[in-house]
Amino acid sequence: KNVNQGVLAILSDYAIVTIGVFLYAFAWAAMLIPNGIASGGLTGACTILNFATGIPVHLSYIILNTLLLITGVLVLGKGFGFKTIFAIALSTVFLDVIGKMTSLHVFFDNTLLMVVVAGIIEAIGISLILERGGSTGGTDIVALIINKFWPVSLGRVYLAIDLFIIASVLLIPGKTLEDMVYGYVAMIVFSLMVDWVTLGRKSTWQVLVFSDNYEAIADYIIKRMDRGVTALDAVGWYTRNEKKVL
Repeated sequence: KNVNQGVLAILSDYAIVTIGVFLYAFAWAAMLIPNGIASGGLTGACTILNFATGIPVHLSYIILNTLLLITGVLVLGKGFGFKTIFAIALSTVFLDVIGKMTSLHVFFDNTLLMVVVAGIIEAIGISLILERGGSTGGTDIVALIINKFWPVSLGRVYLAIDLFIIASVLLIPGKTLEDMVYGYVAMIVFSLMVDWVTLGRKSTWQVLVFSDNYEAIADYIIKRMDRGVTALDAVGWYTRNEKKVL
């Protein structure tokens, strides 16, 4: 019974990762790329390369990701989970297939609305992948490598890389400042949505209450608000007086 449950759990993980990869690839191959928009991440870099040279996105995506995986193993000295390799391989397939199925491509009269919807769909897809322990590689690996040698937070590395990738669209003839702005909009929507989807159900609030009337406040919180509270010993360092912090 336990073995069957374990197998079902694994199959469930990979099924959800597959759905996430499809949504991620759909946002790019059916919405952003056909509309000439490049956002951040490795896929954004591959999209810009496609605009400039015509090299298919899925081809440069798998080549660059493979090189990054090898570099990551050599530099970081650790392997990457099979779910990540699975997600990268499946993303390559979906980017190719969806890109060729023009009947699936989505075009809005309002480009801004299209970019927002694409960012939301991409964020949902990536969130499903992350929650099941997978990743689409790309700039994740670059950020980890940079973070190993320089004391820079991963968030700042992601931001710097994405800003550079999206801005580089201006190097392509025919692309305008408007195209760059759309890329940034997609990046912002994606970032906000990923945080909301992955952290929204897990976020908590911690409130610290400093008061001489801590007993009355604690009783009110427990009896009237039906919430838990803990009293911590503290010392006001200026007065050196001992007190309780709720």
